Amino acid sequence: MARVQLEHITKRYEDVTAVNDVSMEIEDGEFVTFVGPSGCGKSTTMETVAGLTKPTEGNVYIGDREVTNLAPKDRGVAMVFQNIALFPHMDVFENISFGLRLRKYDDEEVRRRVEQAADIVQLEGMLDRMPDEMSGGQRQRVAIARAIVRNPDVFLMDEPLANLDAKLRVHMRTELQRLHRELGTTIIYVTHDQAEAMTMSNRIAVLNEGKLQQLAPPLECYNEPANLFVAGFIGSPSMNFMEGELTATGFESENVDVAFEPELVPSMDVGETLTLGVRPEDVHLVATADGVAEQTAELGATADVLEPMGDEVFVYLLLSEAADRSMEQDPATASDQLLMSVTPDTDIHEGKDVNVVLDRSKIHLFETATGDALRHGLTEPSDGGSGPAATEADT
Repeated sequence: MARVQLEHITKRYEDVTAVNDVSMEIEDGEFVTFVGPSGCGKSTTMETVAGLTKPTEGNVYIGDREVTNLAPKDRGVAMVFQNIALFPHMDVFENISFGLRLRKYDDEEVRRRVEQAADIVQLEGMLDRMPDEMSGGQRQRVAIARAIVRNPDVFLMDEPLANLDAKLRVHMRTELQRLHRELGTTIIYVTHDQAEAMTMSNRIAVLNEGKLQQLAPPLECYNEPANLFVAGFIGSPSMNFMEGELTATGFESENVDVAFEPELVPSMDVGETLTLGVRPEDVHLVATADGVAEQTAELGATADVLEPMGDEVFVYLLLSEAADRSMEQDPATASDQLLMSVTPDTDIHEGKDVNVVLDRSKIHLFETATGDALRHGLTEPSDGGSGPAATEADT
C-alpha cells in the first residue's frame, strides 16, 4: 500500500492540453475516483500514475519514491481496464498466473497467490474454466484477480465496469467495495458514471477540460459543490440553475425572486450577476411542504412533463410567465423551467397549475462570471445556517 501524489501534472499533445496543472494527494489505502465527462483528462491523469504516459510537466510520487521517469513495471501498480483482454486459449488459472510466471515465481508461490486471489473475488471452483464459458461479471473478476496476485501498492482501474449490463454493474460495484475493504490497498478508479463515483469512493476528483474542479468526499461534492460545473455534473438529474441579479432585497431573475440579506454574499455587490441553484428534491409543492422549515415565497408554475421513475416522479415545471406564452411564438428556455422531484402518490398531472416553494437551506449561489460557489444555504448565520465559505477546488 502507498500514498500517491501528483505535483502540478500537465500533459500536452501539440496544441491540445489534456491535463492542466493537476495536483492532488491520495492517502494510503484510500479509494479515489476520477470522474468527469468524456475528454476531461481523467484517463490521461491515471496513465501518468501508471507510467503509460509521461507528463509534459510535473512529478508523480508513489509512496516515498518519485516515479515520474520509471517504467510501469517498476512502479508497484496494477491496472484493470475497460477491455478485459483475457487470453482466450488459457483457462482461468493460467490467465491469473500469467504475470507471475513471467516473473519466474516458483510453482508453489504461484498456486498460493492464485488461490488466494480467486477466494477474494469469489472464483472458487472456476480455475479450470475457459473465458468463453464465463459470464461478463466472472471474466471481469478474473481480470481483477490477475491484478491482485501482483500484490501492488496501488490499483488503477480505468472504467472496468463500462461494458457490463446495468444490473451487473450494480453488483460489481458492491464487489469492488468489499474488495477494497478486504485488501486495504490504495485504489484509483476512473469512470464517467456518477453512481459509481458516489457509492464507492472515499473521495472523488471531479475534472473538466483537463483541470481539477474539486477533490472531496462524495456528499461534500453533492451538497457543497465548488463551482457551477461540479454542481451541474454531480447529481442526476442535474441541479436547476437560474441566472439573475443581486439586489438590495436578495436575488431577482425573470421568473424567480428569493429574498435574503445581500450581506450573505459579501464578495458580491448589488447589481452584479449571480446564479441560483437548487436541486429537484429541494423544490416542493406548497401542499406538501409542511416539513420544510425555511421556505421561499411561493412560485406559480404549470406541470409540463412528468417522468415516472418508480420510486419518484420527475416533474418539469413551466414557470408562470413562460406557461402563458405560445411555444411556437417563444419556446421555453432553461430559465423558464424548473425540475421537481415528487413521490409517486403525489396528486399532479400534466397541464395542472401548481404553487411551489424552494428549501432556503438547500439553495446555492454562484458567481456567474467565474462559476465559483458563493454560498450553500440561505439560512441566516444566527439561525445556524451555512456560512459564505464554499469548498475550493483542490488544485
